[in-house]
Amino acid sequence: MDSNNNHYLLCFFMIIFLVGHDHEGLTKGVEGLGCNWGLQATHPLNPNIVVKLMKDNGFNKVKLFEADPGALKALGRSGIQVMIGIPNELLAPIASSVSVASAWVEQNVSKYISNNGVDVRYVAVGNEPFLTTYGDKFLNTTFPALQNIQAALIKAGLGRQVKATVPLNADVYQSADSGLPSTGDFRGDIHDLMISIIKFLSDNGAPLTINIYPFLSLYADSNFPVDFAFFNASGAAPVVDGSITYTNVFDANFDTLISALEKNGFASLPVIIGEVGWPTDGDPNANLVYAQRFNQGLIDRINQGKGTPKRRTPPEIYIFGLIDEDKKSILPGNFERHWGMFNYDGTLKYSLNVGNGRSLVAAKGVKYLSRQWCVMSPQASTTDPNFPGSVEYACTYADCTSLGNGSSCGKLDAMSNASYAFNMYYQTMNQMKGSCTFSNLSVLTKIDPSRDTCRYEIMIDVGKHDLPPKTPSSLAAARGKHSYSVMALVFVLTLMMKICGV
Repeated sequence: MDSNNNHYLLCFFMIIFLVGHDHEGLTKGVEGLGCNWGLQATHPLNPNIVVKLMKDNGFNKVKLFEADPGALKALGRSGIQVMIGIPNELLAPIASSVSVASAWVEQNVSKYISNNGVDVRYVAVGNEPFLTTYGDKFLNTTFPALQNIQAALIKAGLGRQVKATVPLNADVYQSADSGLPSTGDFRGDIHDLMISIIKFLSDNGAPLTINIYPFLSLYADSNFPVDFAFFNASGAAPVVDGSITYTNVFDANFDTLISALEKNGFASLPVIIGEVGWPTDGDPNANLVYAQRFNQGLIDRINQGKGTPKRRTPPEIYIFGLIDEDKKSILPGNFERHWGMFNYDGTLKYSLNVGNGRSLVAAKGVKYLSRQWCVMSPQASTTDPNFPGSVEYACTYADCTSLGNGSSCGKLDAMSNASYAFNMYYQTMNQMKGSCTFSNLSVLTKIDPSRDTCRYEIMIDVGKHDLPPKTPSSLAAARGKHSYSVMALVFVLTLMMKICGV
């Protein structure tokens, strides 16, 4: 086996932590497409439009990161199966008392099942709580919270219908120094805790949920062989593990988990892929071409019912994500706001064949703010003493991640960079009067300043959607807080270097 591939594979497992239904289903295989619906957006689409978007594109499973009332009501009687998430911040109170867990289940699960006909299948207890970047913050509360939620589901009479699980990052397991999947085991510092959780899941007929991100291989290691991150690639040297040959990192990563389960006596435990996908902006490798390539390969595998060498039947897979989220934390990287298969407004980013000869279709009924943009005035100068502070202010309160090097707007000159920043602030502020002043450096225009790959947005008018009718079907997300300031600092430094010709 090529030692370089050993290194690359081992590297993937070491770096992934930086970014931080029943057993019968395992034999039957899983039908349909799943997605993650994140709600960290300044101008979210109306939930009814999002549900129609999912149905139009063949997504019949969705994972939410929180029990959002609008999203859950829209999902009622839609024919879409739902996984409802519990944010990490709620783990401690839920872990402290079964009564607290019962109250949460009553308000966020039972109510929507009985009153709205929501097809809830899972409760996701926490979101990647064992990331090494969290330290031991959630180590003592995750398992008790899981136990209490399961008890609350049983008490509510939902124990068979709804299963409790914990979405975990792939850094909870690792391979030995050889990097081979067959050497996989759970991380030493949480090994006993993982076995306790897995035994509990097994005893209750619930699946283990794992998030896998091949994109992070390229993000963290510029020497990682690009083709090995994708499916059906012939350019990367394979990883040979005994009688098994791995041609992509997803299969190798997943089978490392399966080896860990086998090693600890849980060879048949069902596994869900809670998140997997590819971003389209915010990094040179986060682009439309790579995202289309990865997600098309992923969807093809799902539609073909293809598993991995160790698990021939496919797991349930929830693609991350459905729509871009411009409020997500960018501490892991600028790409965090660009995981969507669709733009923030439900428009198409790229084509995907979702099966049966169907291609992705855009959202319907979306209304926008006035067709006008805030740009830098032609009479203004980048040498104006107010220039740096104005740009920094704009990017502190709006999303400027597309301006980074290698991103979709990364090749603009200094004035165009400022125009992009001013416009994002103006649009984020709903084009309010006075939001395009910037010390007399800016002006409104009716001419779209978009160019090449750089799109100058006009935001959704959140009060003027045409809502599609809801029809019953016979088929019956957080991570983050606002964190613009870090991006603003990086952007201003980059911009000033451009101005100074550095």
